Amino acid sequence: MSRHSVKAKYTQLHGLERLAAAYAHQANTYGVKPHGANACCAAQSSFLSQSDRSNHRRWHRSLLTLIFSWLCGFALTSEGADPEVPDALLGLAPSLSGQSLRYFEGHDDTQGYLSLPQGEIKGGVILIHEWNGLSQRIRETADAFAAEGYAALAADLYKGRTGSHREENMQLVRETQANPELIIENLNAAVQALKQQSGVTRVATIGWCFGGGIALSYALGGETHEGTAIFYGRLVTDPEQLRAIDHEIYGTFAGLDRGPSVDQVNAFVSAMRTAGIKNDVHIYDDVNHGFWLHADQDLDVRLAPAADAWRRLKAYLGRVL
Repeated sequence: MSRHSVKAKYTQLHGLERLAAAYAHQANTYGVKPHGANACCAAQSSFLSQSDRSNHRRWHRSLLTLIFSWLCGFALTSEGADPEVPDALLGLAPSLSGQSLRYFEGHDDTQGYLSLPQGEIKGGVILIHEWNGLSQRIRETADAFAAEGYAALAADLYKGRTGSHREENMQLVRETQANPELIIENLNAAVQALKQQSGVTRVATIGWCFGGGIALSYALGGETHEGTAIFYGRLVTDPEQLRAIDHEIYGTFAGLDRGPSVDQVNAFVSAMRTAGIKNDVHIYDDVNHGFWLHADQDLDVRLAPAADAWRRLKAYLGRVL
């Protein structure tokens, strides 16, 4: 399952734990003291006293009521009333289904992650990682796109390295940005590899944080591709520069973010309008940088905007690919 109703998933994962707790609570309330794996059988022994048998019947009826209530609750929460997002955003992704791919000739230390759909392929997406490198979360997200029917290749701009703290991340960012031509060559190779591996003819890039800014830079100077999706990345606000873009731009940003800020996002949208670039850009209030890819860090706040951004992204990919 590539996506789900969040409450239903958590109910499914934790329901048995709640029932076990309820079992213990009811046993304590009604004086039934089960022992080990055969507790239920022991409770029904003919050696129980009349009082114990009466207590057990009440306990049994109460437990059945709890089970019935849990099942009804699961059915209600599984009907899709809650926002839907990929499992990867919640830290609940299944085992990886793709494979590592050396796609950049002459750069054997560069290894991307390729995930292909099981059935019909709608198009291709190049995923561009955050400032810490090609992480497990990005690989899981590639699988989520594959589950939606998109051939996905997560690019590697750090030569197989990842950062584990801010200083390492910044060092990797600075080193990589010092050679913008190599970034373009890397992503050009990724696009060609994805087309060869999957047979797709139309490709969009999707980037987060550092990768969001790289996706925009690639739209300005990379090989022809059909879509660019930016999640809170560095922006360009010069209409003349933006005129190099020949496709619709998708953007998801956070109202509490300072990089880019709301003013910077508004300036970006204004510049795109001046340049005549169609765009679908939305700023989500009350969330901060990273809210989409890491929705699990604060579900109460991040889930609804993450789900709406996912809905918009799928609609966008349906338009451009």
